[in-house]
Amino acid sequence: MSAGGERRGIRLRLPATSANLGPGFDAVGLALSMYLTVEAHPAPTWKIEATGRDADVVERLDGNLMVDVFRSSMGTAAAESPCLRLRVHNEIPLGMGCGSSAAAICAGVALASHFGALEWTDEQMVRQAAAIEGHPDNVAACWYGGFTTSAMFEQSGLATATFAGDPSWQMMLAMPYEGLSTKKARAMLPESYSREDAVFNVQRAALLTAAFAQGRLELLRIAMQDRMHQPYRMDACGLLEKLLPLAAEPEIAGVALSGAGPSVLVVLAAETTLLEAETRLRQVVGEDVELVPVRIAGGVQRELLD
Repeated sequence: MSAGGERRGIRLRLPATSANLGPGFDAVGLALSMYLTVEAHPAPTWKIEATGRDADVVERLDGNLMVDVFRSSMGTAAAESPCLRLRVHNEIPLGMGCGSSAAAICAGVALASHFGALEWTDEQMVRQAAAIEGHPDNVAACWYGGFTTSAMFEQSGLATATFAGDPSWQMMLAMPYEGLSTKKARAMLPESYSREDAVFNVQRAALLTAAFAQGRLELLRIAMQDRMHQPYRMDACGLLEKLLPLAAEPEIAGVALSGAGPSVLVVLAAETTLLEAETRLRQVVGEDVELVPVRIAGGVQRELLD
């Protein structure tokens, strides 16, 4: 607390995330090295200053997901909700399957815990964020970092496990210039699956977890295959159809839709350089696609400010 009784300011740094990773539908997420950075201080009135990607959207007060989550979380805890002055720098593209909503939700929950003096634990904050998001894969990976598996169970329970991941693994995000809403992407999925497809995905999801746990890059070629969501989203995610065949090439370790799309995450083989990867991807997708090199990131960082 400050001398006047106000809470000190806080800085949050939250990573982007790529969920599903092929077979890990609604179960796994990977933190990526693009960040939402938020500096917050108590203020007489609300004010948001934003830089970076989609700054005009991020700095809007009305309909701002982070602010709405902050207010609702304070209300849930019956805490008085102060006005805040926010300085936001955003590197995470909106509507691209890179966890922008998860980062905003986690930020809102963290701000509520801090300025409401709620003293929530990490587990409580992730549980709160998962309840708001509706599924835990992105928010858990955003909070804990690395490769995080998660499962919700009865009475709002949440179980998670995290592997930090190998920082030497190189990846490339291929992003079109038009987004896709998660709601629309989910509407493309069937109500049921064959036993053959279910077994196919269970086997590969288990292998995917082992690959990250043991740092086995060579397993991803098989482990990132999927029959539960990628085939049904292909029509709305044109990049996936173009890039998925590259998983058979020796320079590429694995390819998967990032979250619900439309971005695609390409994991490079150990000896492949970023220049080689970009050159090959450009041959396939042309120039009208943004290519962003990323690595596995750590989880949320918090720092108190004067």
